[in-house]
Amino acid sequence: MPSDPTLDLERELLAKGIGVVVGVDEVGRGAVAGPVVVGVAMIRAATDFPVGLRDSKLIAASKREKLMQPVADWVDAIATGEATAAEIDEFGIISALARAAERAFATLAIDGHDVSGASVILDGSHNWLKTSLLPPVDIMVRTKADRDCAVVAAASVWAKVYRDRLMVDSAGEDDTYGWASNKGYGSEGHFDAIRAHGATNFHRRTWLSSVLPVAPKE
Repeated sequence: MPSDPTLDLERELLAKGIGVVVGVDEVGRGAVAGPVVVGVAMIRAATDFPVGLRDSKLIAASKREKLMQPVADWVDAIATGEATAAEIDEFGIISALARAAERAFATLAIDGHDVSGASVILDGSHNWLKTSLLPPVDIMVRTKADRDCAVVAAASVWAKVYRDRLMVDSAGEDDTYGWASNKGYGSEGHFDAIRAHGATNFHRRTWLSSVLPVAPKE
């Protein structure tokens, strides 16, 4: 059974007098179509988090959807930012992730939430945030933070549901590429559809070029 996240790290940080803790996670990094999306979740107190909250990869889609309102009620603020397939092609995935994060943090600022001086918990094995584009924050990178830290799990669920909805909406009624089910990832059915119909502007063409020959869709 997957373990629930805790608030151990968040409480440790808040006990040091840090006023804001922000969890950051990304989804869609390995897809061949659609944007990469970064979620940021902000808390000022480590109150009990919603029952069932976990890393989005460990939760069924229907349960993720049901968690959206409880997560929104729990955090002080939450937002997403995205970078398009075209940006991923032009700048590379790491720069695209940084752009998406910048946009998510900008949304918090627009909504009146100041994260200056916050401790930011970033899921992953290296720091892909460009601090020059963000308010002054302290960034700590934690492997499996989306599994272990509740605030990062909240960001993970929020970003995953947002991106899944976007891919379903982008699929259209005929869903030629199966985005409603594959969410832009490289399933065999998705690749077969690209071979048959060509790529779209929603595809990451530089990624596809290393997988199969692709002709642009007219």
